[in-house]
Amino acid sequence: MKRVALGLLVGGLLLVSVRLAGNAGINPIRTGVEANGNKFTVEARNPWTNLEFNANSNDFQFAIVSDRTGGHREKVFARAVEQLNLLQPEFVLSVGDLIEGYTKDEDQIAKEWREFQSFTAKLQMPFFYVPGNHDITNPTMAKAWQERFGRHYYHFVYKNVLFLILCSDDPPQTSSISNQQIEYARRVLAENQNVRWTIVAMHKPLWAYGTVEKNGWLKVEEALQGRNYTVFAGHVHNYRKFVRHGMNYYQLATTGGGSRLRGVRYGEFDHIVWATMKNNGPVLANVLLDGVWPEDLVKSDPDEPGFLKERKPTFPVKGKVTLDGKPAFGASIVFHLRMPDTKKLVRASEAFIEEDGSYLMTTYGNFDGSPAGEYIVTVETNPVVLNEAYRKGEPTKVPARYSSTSTSELRATVREEVNVIDFALTSQEK
Repeated sequence: MKRVALGLLVGGLLLVSVRLAGNAGINPIRTGVEANGNKFTVEARNPWTNLEFNANSNDFQFAIVSDRTGGHREKVFARAVEQLNLLQPEFVLSVGDLIEGYTKDEDQIAKEWREFQSFTAKLQMPFFYVPGNHDITNPTMAKAWQERFGRHYYHFVYKNVLFLILCSDDPPQTSSISNQQIEYARRVLAENQNVRWTIVAMHKPLWAYGTVEKNGWLKVEEALQGRNYTVFAGHVHNYRKFVRHGMNYYQLATTGGGSRLRGVRYGEFDHIVWATMKNNGPVLANVLLDGVWPEDLVKSDPDEPGFLKERKPTFPVKGKVTLDGKPAFGASIVFHLRMPDTKKLVRASEAFIEEDGSYLMTTYGNFDGSPAGEYIVTVETNPVVLNEAYRKGEPTKVPARYSSTSTSELRATVREEVNVIDFALTSQEK
């Protein structure tokens, strides 16, 4: 009887040891065992959950940076390069708008590219360029790109993942993809049918920008059908996730580009997308630049001047917006400034209307108010102002007449003081 009990006890310990060791190929009855060059002492009880390490030879990590320009802020992108070297991805992918551009001055174009390439030269890993509208604004800039980088669209395969890089302004400033580029995409996709995933990167989110029926994107989407893929774009300086045909599409925020920086709630922040490529697709983490510090906790002071247009003084503007007496939650309120001595209107300031109907106006950044002046005010139904995680119910549907400067009767005067301005909207036509 004692021998039977002892045998059961030993057998039970071995089973426990096998379970604790996991499926790492370790013999539980040995101590100081070695598996793939890693050494462990496995006993009946072990201070770990398992030895099934999150390591696969097919997995890899890459980073994506978004818009740097469109009124870039000083030291942001240059510091992001240093942060990428801390994070050590295998390579870095961009989604365009790397220089300010919008000029035909060849010396200025060359100067801006020299500055940008001085940043990428400091990266300890490859950087893949994507052209944005600021990079190839006109034929002169398109030629400058070609002289430096060659192709406006291209592809590569890394660890059996296809990266398809497209140009969303082909020809420049058209927000479209040429027939020639569409044929290129079709050929590349046909030649790479057996890849495990496809990553598409371009600057403008053409599926939500302009006339999608005419800009060529639907033809690219048609060629993508039947495969697993993920799409990344930028341009809008506002983070948003879309799902089309069961696949994820991402519109990224900024990596130094012009932004009101109202935070995650508004999709306005500087970030790096950290992508871990698994067999079942990329796992994404939005790494906000403010959260990446070196080991000595001392931020660097890189030489990267900003490019900010002249800013007028702003003054606090707040109030409440109601529709038929109820808070106009989820809608956007926009102040359009009347320019002196002209009939021109400039979309100057905007705000999201909160659950209680309150708003805080922003012009340049982070609820800074509005410049003094006379405004036409619009209130617009906007289901994508907030990140989905922060939405509570559907946004208020505002009558169409309030969304246009030509039909809205709403007016505001901002003075050089704290301004409290309420708006009472009605569903009924006046």
